[in-house]
Amino acid sequence: MNIEEVREMALTLPGVTEDMPFGDDVLTFRIEGKIFVCLWIGTDNPRFAIKLSPERNEELRETYSSVTPAWHWNKKHWSDVYYENFDSEVVMEWMRESYMLVVSRLPRKVRALYC
Repeated sequence: MNIEEVREMALTLPGVTEDMPFGDDVLTFRIEGKIFVCLWIGTDNPRFAIKLSPERNEELRETYSSVTPAWHWNKKHWSDVYYENFDSEVVMEWMRESYMLVVSRLPRKVRALYC
């Protein structure tokens, strides 16, 4: 899996926008202005940060050596995923999980657009 595939996957989710608020080496994906994936660009360690529940982050980190506490993000809520080490189905499942977590915290009327 490569960086373009990760980007394309994120953009397949309904209502997702992308921007680069932290500089030209970080691409963020948002739903209703809320970040759910942060993709590092131009790095020797291809990875993205993903927002998941603290319990889920702990579970993934214990299970996979290629999932670590996110660098520059709240380590309780964010994990770095070294996506080249995973099948695209797994990466997409985790992206959807992150997306749905963020959607679940939107106001009810807005949330209804995505659920």
